[in-house]
Amino acid sequence: MSCGRRTARDPMIERLSDLLARVGRGDQRAFAELFAATRNKLRMTARPIAPSDADLDDLVQDAYLKIWKHAARFDPARSSPITWMCAIMRHTAIDAARLKQVPIADLDEALSVPDAAGTEDAFDYDLVQPIAARAIQRLSDQRRLLLSRAYLDGESRLMLAKRFGVPVGTIKTWLRRTLDSVRRDCLKAGTNDAVAQTG
Repeated sequence: MSCGRRTARDPMIERLSDLLARVGRGDQRAFAELFAATRNKLRMTARPIAPSDADLDDLVQDAYLKIWKHAARFDPARSSPITWMCAIMRHTAIDAARLKQVPIADLDEALSVPDAAGTEDAFDYDLVQPIAARAIQRLSDQRRLLLSRAYLDGESRLMLAKRFGVPVGTIKTWLRRTLDSVRRDCLKAGTNDAVAQTG
């Protein structure tokens, strides 16, 4: 079974297309048949991409969950069933590999962090958290996704550049401007809250 295209009359394509159509209608028996017919191929697809310590069975299970959820969207006119399923498996394995990578800050950013040794942390996180959350919520969907991928998922600037289809320099500019915007919004909100409390 190949991840490439086969001819339209290939009986395997017809069988898998039929199974996917039935899975898209919630047919659990068809899903079991689809799993049995394709699991070895999907495991072979994931193995070279998956992190060395990843549980391959968990990755395959995640991919099949996505296949179950999105089977109704499969279009046999655009790709063969196994090509479509291999793509889902590859993306699932790539996402798992990315999560295993440790985020590395730019050296100049790391050096700009002041030495906190010997100082008392008087920062009121409980007070600031809702202010920051509101500031982030006011960002555009794209900028919120950018911050999430960079600082929660640990994606590198290069990964973000590929994801958003822009140069790495643009990603750095977007991140800097977005953080500056959030910072200004937080300071403004904090000042307004302080004035309200004293007024």
